Amino acid sequence: MKFFIDTANLEQIKEAKELGILDGVTTNPSLMAKEGISGTANVERHYRAICEMVDGDISAEVISTDFKGMVEEGKRLAGIAENIVVKVPIIKDGVKALAWFTENGISTNCTLVFSTAQAILAAKAGATYVSPFIGRVDDTNWDGMSLIREMAEVYAIQGFDTEILAASIRNSRHIVQAALNGADVVTCPLSSILGMLNHPLTNIGLEKFLADHKKANEVSSN
Repeated sequence: MKFFIDTANLEQIKEAKELGILDGVTTNPSLMAKEGISGTANVERHYRAICEMVDGDISAEVISTDFKGMVEEGKRLAGIAENIVVKVPIIKDGVKALAWFTENGISTNCTLVFSTAQAILAAKAGATYVSPFIGRVDDTNWDGMSLIREMAEVYAIQGFDTEILAASIRNSRHIVQAALNGADVVTCPLSSILGMLNHPLTNIGLEKFLADHKKANEVSSN
């Protein structure tokens, strides 16, 4: 399973990359705004900086909601770097844009997916990735992991090449569950990735090893 980090923060991207597990980055207008980045030129400059840091796929989201606007914006984004993936919402004109990008060799990430029906349309249009928002599904008292599992089953039966990119990850357990249910990729906050390191028995074991090492050195020096 691939690990993407969901952020526009360069320091967090750097930290995730230094772990040696980072495969890509996803961003969106909200994450850009959180970093105080606005204006087309500044946003594109920031995408370029991210692409220079990470070799894997970098999702860059279109703002337009009409077919022509999405295509023009997507072409411009794809021109920033070879590893840009154009992020498109699962709306009627979005599906048309996905098909256009596919026909023209531009990788895509279909976002804001909340049902298997939407995921089927995205795959039929040739999306490289499809992003079900599992945390937001859970917020509506439905099971986000059931959605991942159903999508994975349909894609396997139908032979779709589209990769399932589990988004809206809220915690480390979500990452494990996404892996168990067939997600090809997870995109997470840095905190969720680092949280996977934590276990009380690891801390207890390490403390004991260090204490035993210290005690053995004290004995040998006497």
